[in-house]
Amino acid sequence: MDHRILVINPGSTSTKIAVFQGQTPLMQKTIRHSGEDLAPYGTIMEQAPFRRRCVEQALEGFDLATLDAVCARGGMLPPCPSGAFVVDKDMIRYLASITQGAHASNLGCVIARDLAEPLHIPAFVYDPVAVDEMPPMARITGIPELPRRMMGHALNTRAMAIRCAETVLHKPFDQCRLIVLHLGGGASVRLFIGGKMVDNVRDDELLFAPERSGGIAAEQLVKLCFSGKYDRGAMMKLVRGRGGLLAHLGTSDAMEVERRIAAGDENARLVYNAMLYTAAKSIGALAAAADGDIDRIILTGGIAHSRYVADYLTKKVRFIAPVEIMAGEFEMEALAAGAARVLSGRETAHRFRDVAKGE
Repeated sequence: MDHRILVINPGSTSTKIAVFQGQTPLMQKTIRHSGEDLAPYGTIMEQAPFRRRCVEQALEGFDLATLDAVCARGGMLPPCPSGAFVVDKDMIRYLASITQGAHASNLGCVIARDLAEPLHIPAFVYDPVAVDEMPPMARITGIPELPRRMMGHALNTRAMAIRCAETVLHKPFDQCRLIVLHLGGGASVRLFIGGKMVDNVRDDELLFAPERSGGIAAEQLVKLCFSGKYDRGAMMKLVRGRGGLLAHLGTSDAMEVERRIAAGDENARLVYNAMLYTAAKSIGALAAAADGDIDRIILTGGIAHSRYVADYLTKKVRFIAPVEIMAGEFEMEALAAGAARVLSGRETAHRFRDVAKGE
């Protein structure tokens, strides 16, 4: 049976929605939110009623009674396993308590619950940004108060890992050893072994990205923090939002940078290649963590569409394993596929209370 699933993906200035019948999209829309639209709301979660109304308006004319479930992008839960989570009051209460640095994905559970409840169908979130399956050794740093953790592109990277296992390797996902690089406005590299995300490199650890600083020598960063030149907010922006290509070249548009390179801008070439160099080093680091035993390296995210990027990285890392290009972002498809696996009994959805207790 092909289930009919509404998926919702809130971003900072947009809300993407789609309805899938099995793997087939019946409708897809991106709802844009201007600064004026969002200005009246002091916190992310205060936007929920407004965004729900926008979704309802976008769905006018569609028979919601035909839906089997609603599935949204998951937000900043405590560190959690991959997969689906049933939306409940405890989850919503926890995410509503986050007011500083809240991610727009936190809205997904509220909108999904509000739409699903009147229809008496389940609401899920899937592969939240907080998915973290690292073993204890991978977490330890030289500062006990600062353990490593995952955060970021769980949804798209895991979806591409599953797709590669099924369509390229023709093996069960939990029997594959995969490295996935997501390269968009931000970046991350994840190592999958036994169906789990067992390690990662974030865009504030080593690799930098169009809008992310990447890893900075700790001494230098501490000195800059206390130089008096930047306050806390400005430093956070340097790390996330105004670093990377934007800091060097005044743009975070990778295609614009490639046009400059084609026109002979050697500084643009140097900085762009430096970004890709850090991505290749990050892939190599995770290959070492996996004893060099990797089935495939997958390149995904919007920038993976670039032939320049694919050629550069393939040349650097193909000695580790064959490289698969799975360019783009497939978050909507991943949400629908994840919910469908739960509805068909192939996966069991987690409960938030078990994560909150550390179970």
